Amino acid sequence: MSMWEPWTGCYPASDGCKYCYYYGPYSKRYGQNTVCKTADFMKPLEKKTAEKWKIPPGAMVATCFSTDFFLPEADEWRREAWSMIRQRPDCQFQILTKRIERFPVSLPEDWGDGYDNVLLGCTCENQEAVDTRLPLFLSYPIKHRFLACAPLLEDLELGPCLSGISMVSAGGETSREARVCQYEWVLHIREQCRKAGVSFWFKNTGSRFLKDGVLHKVNPRLQHSMAREMELNLE
Repeated sequence: MSMWEPWTGCYPASDGCKYCYYYGPYSKRYGQNTVCKTADFMKPLEKKTAEKWKIPPGAMVATCFSTDFFLPEADEWRREAWSMIRQRPDCQFQILTKRIERFPVSLPEDWGDGYDNVLLGCTCENQEAVDTRLPLFLSYPIKHRFLACAPLLEDLELGPCLSGISMVSAGGETSREARVCQYEWVLHIREQCRKAGVSFWFKNTGSRFLKDGVLHKVNPRLQHSMAREMELNLE
């Protein structure tokens, strides 16, 4: 996995942002919500040597995972970002957003029904987000879609919205003030994915995980391994 952060800075979009591990009230970057380009803006087109790309061919590129690709402050920069993505068809660019309603803004003219090398994800942390974001998400021309239920704040009914989505991930909230993630909620999402024939990935437990009546306070370093040990993933 390669990382590409063409810009930095962010601010809350919904309830899932309340205790953001990156920009929330207890993070090291608290208050840094000025959106600006980074030194890595041109990274997809940069080379280590005359023959070697900084981002190697075949890489999965996590794009804007510490901010949001669809921030309004980045509208003009996004045009350049799409251009760089188009010029690297040998890489897969993975983009996750809480601002899916802004997807059409700055969309390239040659987008058509989507770029083959873009995997676009929509975050839904509660039922309100499911009901408002997913219909929009499914209405846009996107070739490869995934859904991130994180931080998972309540039990979710995904219903027919799983049609057209290739993978669903779920995870708890990581924060000093993290809200509880319940095991039953994760199982319910997994079962909906199983019935729909959609891949499922239980990414992490979060800092406070309720299972079988026991509230576990989980160190951030152990949240991914604890989730993996439950063997809930579906291919």
